[in-house]
Amino acid sequence: MIDPFMALAGRLQTGIVLPLLYRLDLMQWEDIAFGWSLFAVYGLFQVLVTWSISMPLEALYPVERWPGRRVVFTDMLYTLIARVGLLPLVTFVLFYQVQVQVDGFLVDHGWIPPMLERLIPPLFGHPVLTFVAYAVILDFADYWRHRISHIIPAWYSLHALHHAQRQMTFWSDDRNHLLDDFISALWFGLIALLIGISPFQFPLLVLLLRFIESLSHANTRVSFGWLGERLIVSPRFHRAHHALPAAGRESCNYGAVFPWWDMLFGTADFSPVFGPTGDAEAPEALATGGYFAQQAAGIKSLVASFRRARKEPAGSSSAGIRG
Repeated sequence: MIDPFMALAGRLQTGIVLPLLYRLDLMQWEDIAFGWSLFAVYGLFQVLVTWSISMPLEALYPVERWPGRRVVFTDMLYTLIARVGLLPLVTFVLFYQVQVQVDGFLVDHGWIPPMLERLIPPLFGHPVLTFVAYAVILDFADYWRHRISHIIPAWYSLHALHHAQRQMTFWSDDRNHLLDDFISALWFGLIALLIGISPFQFPLLVLLLRFIESLSHANTRVSFGWLGERLIVSPRFHRAHHALPAAGRESCNYGAVFPWWDMLFGTADFSPVFGPTGDAEAPEALATGGYFAQQAAGIKSLVASFRRARKEPAGSSSAGIRG
């Protein structure tokens, strides 16, 4: 099953990546060009699988039907950039280089690079269990990243781009501001370094978790039942997070893959409601603007947030969240 991906990655490497590196005088990246190409192919495959599952669900059991879908096309662009272009580039190339430097520094100073198996010895010799443990840890970290992005006004001014979509579909998962994505990449990268995830596992983990995240954004009346909703985040569970009553800094259902963290920390909402999505307080450009207009509007919102913070007396900011 791996051979077709390897063959496509080889063609991408020799036909596009290596000639581009040569033209840009960046042949020092030649050794890892195949790795980036492979995960770009994985990303494209993931988009196709997500589309093949989510499209029928949205067509057969939609929450909403819209006369026009122009804003959804912009979300498609976000997805292709994140899954086929930017995501593999950041999560493989940059993470690979950072891990090599960090591990080299630790070894040079007589320290052993961190590994999850050293903290949990029973994981030694069980790669599947280790992979699952990585996924659980990364999802726990993502819960807090997501929750904190709703607490800090400046951060939410960027994250509001994700919540402004009033025509939410499975394409909307990657609808994020570039600065928000950069913060997320640093967050995930730091956690991955601390638990010793290898550069070849890290992008695969992110792509796997993102598949479930994409499905949870689908415009479909799909629920996993009482038990299933408490094991994996469903489209109904996550829609409550995007619904208008929960829009803004006080929200619920922050979990991306597992609802366990919302249940544990008191932010879960299992009510069987499929409400309209969006953020009524977000600038209109974040909802209906094109890609570059949305990115510019996010920067303006960030600047405005800093200005408001300077004008507010110390301690007057309301940072409460649903508990």
